[in-house]
Amino acid sequence: MARAPHSGGGDGGESGERRGRGRGRDRDRDNRPQQSEGDELKDKLVTINRVAKVVKGGRRFSFAALVVVGDQKGRVGWGAGKAREVPEAIRKATEQAKRTMIRVPMREGRTLHHDVIGEFGAGRVILRAAPPGTGIIAGGPMRAVFETLGIGDVVAKCTGSTNPHNMVKATFAALTNCTSPRAVATRRGKKVADLLGPRKDQPAGEATEAANV
Repeated sequence: MARAPHSGGGDGGESGERRGRGRGRDRDRDNRPQQSEGDELKDKLVTINRVAKVVKGGRRFSFAALVVVGDQKGRVGWGAGKAREVPEAIRKATEQAKRTMIRVPMREGRTLHHDVIGEFGAGRVILRAAPPGTGIIAGGPMRAVFETLGIGDVVAKCTGSTNPHNMVKATFAALTNCTSPRAVATRRGKKVADLLGPRKDQPAGEATEAANV
C-alpha cells in the first residue's frame, strides 16, 4: 500500500539522460572551432607573471599570461589572460588574441613598406624596413610579434619602457599605422607609379611593376 510510484524515477532518469546528452553536444561544439583554428594559427607565449592577492586567510595566487597569435601571412593579434592555473590563463589569452587580430601590409611578403614609430603609455618603439637577409633584429616581446606575423626582415628598437605589455602594445600601435603605396594611391586618387616614380638605375616600366608588388 505504501509502494512508491515509478513515474518519478523514470522522469529523473530521462531528464538526467537529456542533461548528459546536452553537455556532450556543447562539449563537441566547443572543441570544433578550436581544432580548426589551431591548425592555421601560431601562438607564442610572451610572458607569464604570478600575481598575489592578499585576503583574510593569507595570499591567493593567480597567473597572468601575455600571448601573441598570428598566421605568419600578415595577420597578428595579442591577448592577456588571468586565471588560477597557468594553462587556463594561456587559453584565455590565446582566445582574446584570436578575436583581436589585425592585418599588416608587407612589402614582398618579408618586410614593412616604411619606417614607423609606435607609442603606448611609457612604451615607445621604432620599426624600420630592412633589405633581404637582415633577419629579425628586435627584443624578445617584439620578436614574438614579428615571428607570428611572418615578417622576415625588420630592425626594431625600444626607446621607452621595457615592460612586455607596453612593448607589445606599442608595437601593435606602430603596425596599425603601417600602410602600403597602393592604399595611399587609392586614397589620393592616383597611380602607384605617380607616387614612387622611377629610380635612377631603373626604367619607368620596371618601377611600375615593382610598385604593384
